Amino acid sequence: MDARQRSGRQGRPGHGRAPQRPRNPIDAALPSVGGRAQAVLVIFALIAVVFFLRLVFLQVIVADQYSAQAEESRTISFTTTPHRGTIYDRNGIVLATSVDATTIYANPVEVTDVAAEARSLAGVLGGEAADYEALLSKQETSFVYIKRQAEVSEAERVKDLKLDGIYFIADTRREYPHGSIGGQVIGYCNVDGEGITGLELQYNDILSGTPGTYTAERGEKGFPIPGGVKEETPAVDGQDIMISLDIKLQDTVEQAVLEGMEQIETDEGSAIVMDAATGEIYAACSLPFMNPADMASSEIGSEHVKAITQVYEPGSTFKSVSAMAILEAKAMTPESTMFCPSTITANDYDVSDSHERDDEVMTLREILNHSSNVGISLAMDNAGFDHLYDAIGRYHLTERTGVDYPGEGSGHVEEFKNWSKIIGYNVSFGQGISVTPLQMVRFYGCIANDGVMVTPHFLISKPQTGEVADYATEVVTEDAEALADMRSMLRTVVTDGSGAAADVEGYPVCGKTSTAEIPSELGGYKKGIYNLGFCGFIDGASTNLVCFVGANEVPYQRKTTQVFSAIMDNAVKQYNITSS
Repeated sequence: MDARQRSGRQGRPGHGRAPQRPRNPIDAALPSVGGRAQAVLVIFALIAVVFFLRLVFLQVIVADQYSAQAEESRTISFTTTPHRGTIYDRNGIVLATSVDATTIYANPVEVTDVAAEARSLAGVLGGEAADYEALLSKQETSFVYIKRQAEVSEAERVKDLKLDGIYFIADTRREYPHGSIGGQVIGYCNVDGEGITGLELQYNDILSGTPGTYTAERGEKGFPIPGGVKEETPAVDGQDIMISLDIKLQDTVEQAVLEGMEQIETDEGSAIVMDAATGEIYAACSLPFMNPADMASSEIGSEHVKAITQVYEPGSTFKSVSAMAILEAKAMTPESTMFCPSTITANDYDVSDSHERDDEVMTLREILNHSSNVGISLAMDNAGFDHLYDAIGRYHLTERTGVDYPGEGSGHVEEFKNWSKIIGYNVSFGQGISVTPLQMVRFYGCIANDGVMVTPHFLISKPQTGEVADYATEVVTEDAEALADMRSMLRTVVTDGSGAAADVEGYPVCGKTSTAEIPSELGGYKKGIYNLGFCGFIDGASTNLVCFVGANEVPYQRKTTQVFSAIMDNAVKQYNITSS
């Protein structure tokens, strides 16, 4: 077969393979793979993409977050307590102060012998070893408090034990040198140095200062790195304050109240002594007393001065408000007379005096001396109940006084448009109206202070800055004649009337007693028990103190006048008070 024939056979249609497309260089370089191999390559590529995206996420998107977590895992941080400002009484005596203390804490991770260290701690700090063992066994944390604000000497004894994982922070602790004396006014702080009650709460922003921060690095097992203090912001100490309280007089007042209430046979009594010319409160208390240095033993309800925070129906001490309204209205003088039957009726209610008597004619002075409900009701009715309502408003008798003490009560009286005759009668002798004892003290102070009403307060100054507190005063009445007559009538209440036991030898005491019925939760008034009170002052005194003494939930045949006398007798000696 020649060459032409071979070529002809190869070129026949339908015989041999189809011509192939030329391969590019890359394809030629790679080995040819089947379908299964291609699937493996795709999976591998997807995995690579996932790892790449995860790497981008960790190193770019959440890098700061994980860095912070890593930082936190090797640091220990806590807040440092500033030195809280000192509270001084009006004579510069320390009432509350912060002293150096040491807070003891542990890193349980570092504790090598939990039981032994727990026994050692109990031996120095007291308490049960089991309690310390429970703290030292908390392996899930690197910080637990062992004892906060321990005595410095106590902490030094623990340091001497050289226990593994036990550390110390310089701290402060609040101390109250006078215990329960003035405790309700001063208040107390919690372990974090925050004011909880009293002036510690009222002036917390001034006293507290600004906490600092402390952050230190620690090693792999939690051990502090030498010199590893990473950040330390010093605490800024708080400011001192000087208050109007006189701790010596406060002690006298508390003892007088305590002894007086035992004689009166009640567990509830209170007192306030205020300078009528300045509004400075020299003493204030209510039973039961509170000891801020030992809150664990303080009774429920002891944390407030109830004469400031709680309202009550004042009873006969309020008759002075009615008498003042009558005098200002020029409806009667102290010697004007009025027929006073034994009983009067209004709106189907009977009004009588607290003691039985016959019909008689009385002067306005005698009405006040003998504390006649009927007499003051008729006298006020004749003058016009609108004058009484006006006086209640002008003397701010149901409004908060603005005293710088937390939780002050306000009071309430029905709007005048809703007054019936019986409401007018009742309010005239101190029923159907609620006030605080402090509001009554402010009113009596206004009478003593020639019609000028002051703002009751405790804060006097900030010694470190020299800032002196300023308080508003208001001229409530310029009726000098009515004021003089009012003082004259309050004086004869003591010399000739129900307040005889309030007198202080050699001094013209003015004041008014009260035996107030107590509203019942079931409606009407409780039977056989009363709230007693006396509010008064020394006329023309060189130190113009006004004092209230109250006793709650007591039998009728009692008075608080003798407690008032004991307090004021001490005050005139302590302050060398003279009277014009």
